[in-house]
Amino acid sequence: MSSNISASENTGDRRHTGGPPTTGEASASTSPDGAAAQAPARAVPRIPKQAVGTGPSWTPGRPPRRSRLAVAAALRLEALAAGRSGLPTDAVVVRTGMGPERASRANQAVRAAKPDAVAVVGLGGGLAPGVRPGDVIVASEVRTGDGTVTGRCPSAPLLAGELRRAGLTVHIGPIVSVPRLAVGTARAELAATGAIAVDMESAYLSPSAAGKPFAVVRVIVDTAAEPLGRIDLARRGVSGLRTLRRLGGPLGAWAAAVGQRRVLLAEPRAFCAGVERAIEVVERALELHGAPVYVRKQIVHNTHVVNDLASRGAVFVDELDEVPPGATVVFSAHGVAPAVHVEAAGRNLDVIDATCPLVEKVHAEARRFTARGDTVLLIGHAGHEEVDGTLGEAPGRITLVESAEDVPSLQVEDPERVTYLMQTTLAVDEAEEVVDALKARFPAIVGPGSADICYATSNRQNAVRRVASEADLVLVVGSENSANSRRLAEVARRDGVASHLVESVDEVRLEWLAGADTIGISAGASAPPSLVHELADALAGLGATTVATRSIGTESIAFTLPKEVRRPQGG
Repeated sequence: MSSNISASENTGDRRHTGGPPTTGEASASTSPDGAAAQAPARAVPRIPKQAVGTGPSWTPGRPPRRSRLAVAAALRLEALAAGRSGLPTDAVVVRTGMGPERASRANQAVRAAKPDAVAVVGLGGGLAPGVRPGDVIVASEVRTGDGTVTGRCPSAPLLAGELRRAGLTVHIGPIVSVPRLAVGTARAELAATGAIAVDMESAYLSPSAAGKPFAVVRVIVDTAAEPLGRIDLARRGVSGLRTLRRLGGPLGAWAAAVGQRRVLLAEPRAFCAGVERAIEVVERALELHGAPVYVRKQIVHNTHVVNDLASRGAVFVDELDEVPPGATVVFSAHGVAPAVHVEAAGRNLDVIDATCPLVEKVHAEARRFTARGDTVLLIGHAGHEEVDGTLGEAPGRITLVESAEDVPSLQVEDPERVTYLMQTTLAVDEAEEVVDALKARFPAIVGPGSADICYATSNRQNAVRRVASEADLVLVVGSENSANSRRLAEVARRDGVASHLVESVDEVRLEWLAGADTIGISAGASAPPSLVHELADALAGLGATTVATRSIGTESIAFTLPKEVRRPQGG
């Protein structure tokens, strides 16, 4: 069981330290808590696998050990709830007392516990719209009432994700600490600063972390829209304390993940030229035509990209019958079958085709090979939009082959006239296995004049192998429906390294990080680069972290935009 201490009774290189940059102990007269209860495609050579990485060598500074967690809570009932929440047995719970003066004095007691990580927990008041009683706030930073930031919490997205998986409604944002209960006008003024919750201690307890990982978790008991009255006081207080008792597991997982480590960034990673082109097509269409601009299917397979464009007026549809006649519609980067173009013309739609030029290359090959009488075997995955579009180039003349196991049962009209093509986002080694099986079955089979798997897919897979050779864990940022993103995680696993695909940082499970001294990060070709930066920053919030790049080279390819959205020269 965690031990309890009452504060009133116990008077680096590009290196992230993981704890809050502090401004020293805040003056007790300054302030905390307002809770009422507290060009067309150019040929691009592939980057060689053997290129040398750029990061420094790594030597752990100390042998791994269990991280010690100190939990600070203002009130006795909050401390009791925290102590009974299932915290690690060696965790120390420090009761600080209520308000900024007591919190400031309690820093010494927290530091005396010699923690590796510090978490402040308790009840609080909600400030932001959408925050309701019973919700949980994880601080991104803590401020005093005058706006001074006393502590930052970069690992907040990781902890918030763990809390959400525990079934809690969680918000991330700044918490402001004030010297007395904030009600009425005072609360509205605090909300106007951008803070999403208010308390009376957190900003004054941040110096206790002394550069170590720091977290603040508050359970909301009242808001401006739902103030705490006498009738609600006991009910909401008890409910809030019950929620506090659910924090122990996630906080223990957070503490277990704390430690120094290095992060290796695979290069290249994230957006490729085809994805950047497709996104720009939609953005230009919105500029030229105004909202709404319709997009058939997801423009690229990434939820963040789709949501961002939707917020700016793009309307994503599954089929063209959802688009009003005469409207502007963009075809996605994955390409469409000729039948879709025919349907669009029949509905008098203004079509802008954002198909990636490398996907269009495969379509052109399918048309050419079937036109000369070949049976075309398309290596790819059923249901993927790119595959559906390529199959539609010559219905009945193109056969899908998903794996080497499919090859023995294949039947073709003329074994001497067989050609294979590939989905552009396959894993290179996986596709080679299928090609080997096809060549054994059909010795006369021929492939495309140049590789179908796109340069971006191959380069990212080679870069992932580069970081996987040094990593204990590889995290790939990308959406589940992104084939190239899934392949990156699979490539790392085939090389014997634990690997996970995550949509964003809050999907990273802290249990994956425990004991992982070196973590590799990459991102699928459809994932925004910003998501990689967010993940690296959050990992750095768990302790002293060295960030290095493992590069197999850089990409310089660019594709011209469709004529419908090009700006006039000089414009």
